[in-house]
Amino acid sequence: MTDVPTGAGAVGAGGPGDGTRVVRAGLPEPVNHEPTLPGPVFAAHFHLSGDVTGPYKYGRDENPTWTHLERAISELEAPHGLSAPDGQESGPEGSADSHGVETLVFASGMAAISAVLFSHLRAGDTVVLPNDGYQVLPLVREQLQAYGIEVRTAPTGGDGQLAVLDGARLLWIETPSNPGLDVCDLRRLIDAAHAQGTLVAVDNTLATPLGQRPLDFGADFSVASGTKQLTGHGDLLLGYVTCRDAERAAAVRRWRKIVGAIPGPMEAWLAHRSLATLHLRADRQNANALALAEALRDRPEVTDLRYPGLPDDPSHPIASRQMRRFGCVVSFTLPTRARAERFLEALTLVDDATSFGGVRSTAERRRRWGGDNVPEGFIRFSAGAEDPQDLIPDVLNALNSTAN
Repeated sequence: MTDVPTGAGAVGAGGPGDGTRVVRAGLPEPVNHEPTLPGPVFAAHFHLSGDVTGPYKYGRDENPTWTHLERAISELEAPHGLSAPDGQESGPEGSADSHGVETLVFASGMAAISAVLFSHLRAGDTVVLPNDGYQVLPLVREQLQAYGIEVRTAPTGGDGQLAVLDGARLLWIETPSNPGLDVCDLRRLIDAAHAQGTLVAVDNTLATPLGQRPLDFGADFSVASGTKQLTGHGDLLLGYVTCRDAERAAAVRRWRKIVGAIPGPMEAWLAHRSLATLHLRADRQNANALALAEALRDRPEVTDLRYPGLPDDPSHPIASRQMRRFGCVVSFTLPTRARAERFLEALTLVDDATSFGGVRSTAERRRRWGGDNVPEGFIRFSAGAEDPQDLIPDVLNALNSTAN
């Protein structure tokens, strides 16, 4: 298991452990002879006689299966000490606890990202994005500019976004960045943004709520793709937005209603079911990622090795202060495109596939998509839950067999 830092960023001390929290998150009050986690509710509409103020009215707006999942994520993303009491029920207007932490689930991570951006920005506003973030962000930038929104970009590393923050309506942070794994100082950026009235959203996909909780550092929104490590089996698409302000949550909810970017009840139920093993998966995957990074350190063909959990990684000092787990992704560069492709073909326990965070290890040459500013031989490796004594030799053997 990855060591958990005990500094200012280490939240959760004195409360229930991560395992206890994830296996209990979002469960309803026990009812005799009923399942502990109710099955998915498939419904386009609900019985609705007269008054329309009840909790469930139409399937595009709310669903009981979403409610359980949204409440679970709220409990995990909530700032330390603000998660809902065990067994407390909440309705869809929320899926929020008594402290106002609210989560809304979406059909994908990009649907969640879009909901925050397009519900809170107007023509004439300025938004600051990372220039080294998720590869779809350049498309988002084009769309924002088409709507008359000024977009500034800067690197994640070195807190580069501070330099272009002046007058912005919204700051979008991605830490660790995907795929380069740079880390920025959340507290510093959020404080600077709030000092001038700028909203802050943090993409928490790579860290997960067990790695860091952006709301703990004052962020207005924590946004993530549930497709990745949160659910961890590579079999569903999901996204979510968590925030503490009711008005901001209402704006995001309204956007979801307008565009209809809702998850299916089966996806939501599978996500909640999978969430209960997040701590087990994360601990094994993070340990495997660290072991892999350590094994790659002395390989002469490997350059630009990055993993925030390595003590000598440039991001480690900041990451160790604000992250409780360092993630499952390792990035590195091989000399050429051809060498990278031969390496991927030689792997026997690792799938050549995009995405990350699954229980089965995956790796890919990221430049093949064309959206990332990385070398041709850049590899993003997502460590799975295999036995390390099998996984690490497989990687090293693939490097050895493709040396010529």
